Amino acid sequence: MARSPLIGLGSLAYPTCPVGSSNTVELPAFALHRGLSAFRCEDILAPVRISLEAIRERAERAREMLAACTLCGHRCGARRAEGQLGKCRCGTVAVVATAVLHPGEEPALGPRAGAVFFSHCNLSCVYCQNWQISQEDKGEKVTAEALAEMMLRLAEEGAANIELVSPTPWVPQIIESLAIAAERGLDLPVVYNTGGYDSAEALRLLDGIVDVYLPDMRYSWGAAAKRFSDALDYPEVNRAAVLEMYRQVGDIVFNDRGQARRGLIIRLLVLPNGMAGVHATLEWIAEHLSTATWFSLMAQYAPAHRAAEYLELARPVTDLEYKDLLDFADALGFENFYTQSPDSRDSLRPDFSRERPFGGGA
Repeated sequence: MARSPLIGLGSLAYPTCPVGSSNTVELPAFALHRGLSAFRCEDILAPVRISLEAIRERAERAREMLAACTLCGHRCGARRAEGQLGKCRCGTVAVVATAVLHPGEEPALGPRAGAVFFSHCNLSCVYCQNWQISQEDKGEKVTAEALAEMMLRLAEEGAANIELVSPTPWVPQIIESLAIAAERGLDLPVVYNTGGYDSAEALRLLDGIVDVYLPDMRYSWGAAAKRFSDALDYPEVNRAAVLEMYRQVGDIVFNDRGQARRGLIIRLLVLPNGMAGVHATLEWIAEHLSTATWFSLMAQYAPAHRAAEYLELARPVTDLEYKDLLDFADALGFENFYTQSPDSRDSLRPDFSRERPFGGGA
């Protein structure tokens, strides 16, 4: 297939579809690094999903998992249905920090994602830029009905999709809310933006509900995962999760405006001193998925939260470290991936004490 043209937009190169027209907007956080040899464009008017009745049945099955919670890799067995909090400090009612139109995601998720930022997290990353909500649990409890209303409001405001950020501990509540929203007419793609420490059985409940998976692949070895995120088996759990996601949705499918309607985009946050093991992760993706798999090579890391306490993490990523990974991805033959400018370190750092966490852009 011939490579698609690129429209230059300052720091962004936005793909146009081989057929039809394309709406282009400035999204300075990401740029397209390679040509689109795997770019697929289909005239999809609405996501393909399971029936409303089936979504409700999945919600019931997900609720059953709260009897002895196994939603994430910790498999802590907390009796959340009885009021016991899990390792993630989550109970039975979802907690949301904010729901906003977010222009800073990958171009395929633009021009503005309808981002619902959930509080709490099943990981304990010492460098988390969202620490105010992931570690200090800032947010408000919301019923399934209220969460559905948030999704519908974002759709009315022009969201390209509904992006669920840090959703892992809240899968039962999310499925219940999506059933309500779908009954009321929500037909946007659902994006599952996760730290990647999800259990495969929880992900199977989302098959036919989630349209686009956006997982992190944080670490390629357990020692770093334990030291920085308290998840020794992260690489094994994460890779099993990504394989399940890929089984469900496959490679990215775009509409005629260059927006992702279905598929997998992996996020690779580059940490200083090679702490994330991105080289090994890229090799794994090439071997177990394909070199056509979409991913974002993220340069935005800057010490946040408790990172300054760890010598290995106490500085930003250097240009040399980042270029080395770009060259390595090229050498492996990857066809489609996004890059970031180091300037994104400041523009993408949120402050959840503000009504608009991302400043004027949100």
